[in-house]
Amino acid sequence: MKKIQRILAILGIVFLVGLYLTTLILAILGKSFFPMFMAALFASMALPILLWLYGAIYKWVKKNAKKDNG
Repeated sequence: MKKIQRILAILGIVFLVGLYLTTLILAILGKSFFPMFMAALFASMALPILLWLYGAIYKWVKKNAKKDNG
């Protein structure tokens, strides 16, 4: 289980770094890429928040399931 978590964490880091680089490149390219820049900027802020939220909800549900069963 720990090995899978490490692999997923590394993939998440690679994905976020790629997203940040894409945002930077689109910012440098100028006005013609503004809609794509805004989408990349939104995703680079929303994705980490959503991942944290999913993790927190999973821990909360798992904790409550243990209380109900045990």
